[in-house]
Amino acid sequence: MKSFVFLLSIIGATRAVTVSSGDGGLYAERTSAALNAWQAVNGAQISVIAETVPVSSALPNALHVVIPTGRTGPVGFANTGYFGIKVAPSTTYSASFFYRFPTASSFRGIATVSLQTTSGQVISSSTVSISGAQTSWQQLSVQIVPPIATPSSTANLFVITLDGEAAAGQTINFAMFSLFPPTFKSRPNGMRMDIAECTATQNSRTDECAGGNNLEGQTVATRWQWNATVGPLVDRPGRVGDWGYINTDGLGLFEYLTWCEDLNMTPIMAVWAGFALGGTSVAEADLQPYIQQAIDQINFVIGEQGTSAAADLRASLGHPEPFALTFVEVGNEDFFAADTYIYRWRDFVNALKAQFPNLHFIATSNTFNPILSPNPTEYDVHVYQTPSWFAQNSFFYDGFQRNQTKYFEGEYAAISTNPDDIFGSPADGRLTFPTMQSSTGEAAFMTGLERNSDIVFAASYAPLLNHVSNSQWTPNLVSFDSGAVYRSTSFYVQKLFSLNRGDQYIPSTLPSRTGTIFWSVVRNTAAQSITIKFNITRKISNTIGTITPVTFVLPFATVATTGTLQVIQGSATTSNTPTTPNAAVPVTSSITTGTTFTYNAPGFSVSVITLVAH
Repeated sequence: MKSFVFLLSIIGATRAVTVSSGDGGLYAERTSAALNAWQAVNGAQISVIAETVPVSSALPNALHVVIPTGRTGPVGFANTGYFGIKVAPSTTYSASFFYRFPTASSFRGIATVSLQTTSGQVISSSTVSISGAQTSWQQLSVQIVPPIATPSSTANLFVITLDGEAAAGQTINFAMFSLFPPTFKSRPNGMRMDIAECTATQNSRTDECAGGNNLEGQTVATRWQWNATVGPLVDRPGRVGDWGYINTDGLGLFEYLTWCEDLNMTPIMAVWAGFALGGTSVAEADLQPYIQQAIDQINFVIGEQGTSAAADLRASLGHPEPFALTFVEVGNEDFFAADTYIYRWRDFVNALKAQFPNLHFIATSNTFNPILSPNPTEYDVHVYQTPSWFAQNSFFYDGFQRNQTKYFEGEYAAISTNPDDIFGSPADGRLTFPTMQSSTGEAAFMTGLERNSDIVFAASYAPLLNHVSNSQWTPNLVSFDSGAVYRSTSFYVQKLFSLNRGDQYIPSTLPSRTGTIFWSVVRNTAAQSITIKFNITRKISNTIGTITPVTFVLPFATVATTGTLQVIQGSATTSNTPTTPNAAVPVTSSITTGTTFTYNAPGFSVSVITLVAH
């Protein structure tokens, strides 16, 4: 499942994360909403029905369960999760569901809620009483705590059963199932711990929430709508997302905003701007309801309590203070509908600027094509290309005019080795996972982003996350399955840049535009008595397979004789995968430095040298 685009900080700026649904990945909910995730246990008859009395107007369907006669032992149904469920020892899992009897009966019994292996072994369980007199919806909750010894396999099920003999002939409807392990920062309805902790180590500064293709919808009716993703889960209808799978919207706008706070990130938020991926552009005369929805969305994020219904809704969810927000992206990839973006941009931005004069609005068409009014102060630029393209375009932004326009490199990644079929199949050069060749190409491009940080205010690798068992897009920065997280070579390169960013770019002899080795030099300033000391950091990307020497001559009176070297290296095809998760990882060591020193950059490597000079 394609889920995210990752952003990390560059000098004087930020990098961010573009968000899709998160279901089965970042969102910690373990039960799957897919119909094929449900299966009968011991002869139960199960079907999905349109409920005559739905649990909510947002969720009109129910799981209809008939316990047949003649069965003994546990009878019921199971959910396979998102391609399995990890069961960790001595961990508290919070489970819940709604139920009702369509017709009252005298039945009173026990429902067993359990985690089981696919072979039927019960790992751990809990019980709860149910009554045939319950003809209106009732939510029941239990906690399941597996023992110290649990299966290493993730081939496990979430199971609800009744005693077959005691419940024979009963018909029960169920809805709104949930199974949560502990979440990141213990947030209710929060993030999967290992994935969130992985993203936290990147030290990113911004999160692009409600962005990417999943914002737009295939039709106007199926677009992402902020107000359908907040409030009680039972009131969130979900939608078929633009990458072909169900979005429950359990991970909604509020959850993304609190996640940003937990990671000390500031969101870059997109608003829907009148275009759906199926090709529909809303006519100018019909835009006003969608503009108002965008105004309400922004008020939900930054409005003062008491000034709007949207701001009051946020406060009612436990966050009376406004969230931080500086940038709002108007649409996504509107170069697909450039002609109509002229009036859509104009009408949306004029209305939004009038309401929120302190916000910056990012255009998503091609830069300066078409000419937009009001003139955009920021553009979102997307590029997917080959490793060699990124290396050869490390000077991409050097030629841009310094006319007060800023740029957000909103999506970029080396995704194929075939320049004639960038979006083709793996058989035709498409990468399944990042490689050291692709990661060094990206790093070469990133040295250019650092060099041009006066106009490039943010940048983001895309996408961030995918489930290896059901992926609509490759490669991705981080891959995962139901039990583990796999950090790619590009993940470590992004991390090296993020954790070693400076607050000032130091001009140096420029690498050759047509060369194979690229570098940037930055410093972090810190006052020491009357002397300003500089922590000098060099980032070096070698995009070929042979060792390349680089000589540095430093114009400082005092330079430390030793520094710290961090390097990730491998062959062109070295890749971190589920079978080789640590094929290439950064290694830290000391390095001899001085006013003049030479560093031999290994083939297909990204190196970071840090030393003190003043």
